[in-house]
Amino acid sequence: MRHLRAAAAITLAASVVAGVTACGGGTSSDGGSNESPKTLTYWASNQGPSIEADKKILTPELKKFEKETGIKVKLEVVPWADLLNRILAATTSGQGPDVLNIGNTWSASLQSTGALLPWDDENFEAIGGRDRFIDSAVASAGKEGEPPAAVPLYSLSYALYYNKKMFADAGITAPPATWDQLVEDGRKLSKDGKWALGAEGSNLSNNIHQTFVLGQQHGADFFDEQGKADFTSDGAVAAVKQYVDFMAKDRIIAPGNAEYAQNQSLTDFAKGRTAMVLWQAAATTFAAQGMKPEDWGVAPVPVPAGAPGAGKQTNSMVAGINMAVFRNTRNIDGAKKFVKFMTSDAEQKILCKTYGSIPPVKAAQSDPAFAAPELKVLRDTLATSAAPLPQVPNESQFETAVGTAVKELFADAAAGSPVTTESVKARLEKAQQTMQS
Repeated sequence: MRHLRAAAAITLAASVVAGVTACGGGTSSDGGSNESPKTLTYWASNQGPSIEADKKILTPELKKFEKETGIKVKLEVVPWADLLNRILAATTSGQGPDVLNIGNTWSASLQSTGALLPWDDENFEAIGGRDRFIDSAVASAGKEGEPPAAVPLYSLSYALYYNKKMFADAGITAPPATWDQLVEDGRKLSKDGKWALGAEGSNLSNNIHQTFVLGQQHGADFFDEQGKADFTSDGAVAAVKQYVDFMAKDRIIAPGNAEYAQNQSLTDFAKGRTAMVLWQAAATTFAAQGMKPEDWGVAPVPVPAGAPGAGKQTNSMVAGINMAVFRNTRNIDGAKKFVKFMTSDAEQKILCKTYGSIPPVKAAQSDPAFAAPELKVLRDTLATSAAPLPQVPNESQFETAVGTAVKELFADAAAGSPVTTESVKARLEKAQQTMQS
């Protein structure tokens, strides 16, 4: 759900080296007084089908908070393509929001800047306690052994979405459970100008999410035990090649997908141009594009063989959105009240139902709505077969460097250039050198 830029990684690296701790430009109604400011600024990430849809969803909830507390929240919904750059600029300029959403995979990187409020025991108690949240969500909120840099807001995992009619027309009676089955089915589905599987070759974050999971299945973590980049192991190379080969060798992804960016694969799926897509919670987007719930099905992401589980049967990264507070906001108490409101049982049920995500708050998960077929698959995946991306300070540089390598390999495949083990390794070696420099 994020699309990073190389400039963001460079900026973050610089801020870490410099030890930047300044940030947070919280506003107040009295022109800067520290006493009871009545306004918070909030950068929300784009979760729905559009920026306007998010504003429509969030505004009534923010009005509730204002009525309860007297604190007005100034909302800005920031596109994923811009969000990390905006955050990093705020950490260096000191002109940022009071509260913001971050992708959970950025947590350790942003934590290392010192810009975000640490969620120690005292701060967690102010919002009801750490025990309210599921463990996997908190584990994806910062470096292990340190107070989290953020609080879980929406939990997500990947699933395989498939078009029921296209499957029936091809004589396929069930979604694929293994990658071999997916390729076999994909060849039946890729015909008459339609394709089996959607991808977003120019979406760096999505490239990382898919190849990280395949890396887990090939026994690769992309980082060694000391947190150093290890992009050229046999497992990492095999994982990236397998993903790109869906286009280059298996020919079940359209060559044009090499240029696709955020959400374009979802549009193709909703319009019946592709039969399958690997994505995080997608029901809201499908509905917004006119697709009916009975038109599509959902299943776990395939594994090499057998059923999803831990280790080499991992089939998703632990996805989700966290909520952070800039450390030197002028309204720390108001910011914590807002986080408490957004992570309350009641708000978690409302927001996660609307966005099709899983509440990271345990009590909210008891709502029957989260037992619906799509959300059950996501819940089961998070509970049994998802792994967090590496919580290392340079994780965002990893997303940019390796995500770009995959993008370039998709471009090669689309152009008809051979994608070999050697060419994949060469791209990953270049990515690793970028990290080291």
